Amino acid sequence: QVQLVESGGGLVQPGGSLRLSCAASGFTFSSYIMTWYRQAPGKKYELVASITEAGGTTNYADSVKGRFTISRDNAKNTVYLQVNNLKPDDTAVYYCTTLLGRRRWGQGTQVTVSS
Repeated sequence: QVQLVESGGGLVQPGGSLRLSCAASGFTFSSYIMTWYRQAPGKKYELVASITEAGGTTNYADSVKGRFTISRDNAKNTVYLQVNNLKPDDTAVYYCTTLLGRRRWGQGTQVTVSS
């Protein structure tokens, strides 16, 4: 059974940082591209960042380049999203996903950026 469990979200002031984690199970984690999406209130899902199977290639949305860093630890079946210099527009539910037959989603972790 494929499971993706996100953690690390919270309330942070503008300019702050968080480290989001996603623990994966039920599939061969090291064989799959992992992707973070987010959904802000009233908006569509936005692809935030992706990382290839061995971590050699990463891609980012223009809106987060230079502020967010995706990484993975295949020994721990975990993917991370370091989010720095947060802005109010980064407020969203952040989801860890992978494409395994169909796109699989975790339950999400809320990030709220507010003073």
